[in-house]
Amino acid sequence: MNHDPGPRSDLVGFGIDLTVEEARRRAEVVAALGPDWDPVAVLREEEAAHALLYSGLDEQQQRIHAMLVEAGVLPGEVPGRASSA
Repeated sequence: MNHDPGPRSDLVGFGIDLTVEEARRRAEVVAALGPDWDPVAVLREEEAAHALLYSGLDEQQQRIHAMLVEAGVLPGEVPGRASSA
């Protein structure tokens, strides 16, 4: 015999706000990076490495690179990206 008791009234809603934990986690990450961490310098070095990686491409390689950028496989020049200047 199958008896459905209906909705359970003994269930209690439960929610957790992880905002404080996320802020703590981020603070720990920044602390672990140390006082010498320079995010602007890191981004500039990354841009310089990207430019060096794709420098000196021949014509066919440039076409393939452009095709891969257009397809979203490789990152292109995007606004907000660090400048190597």
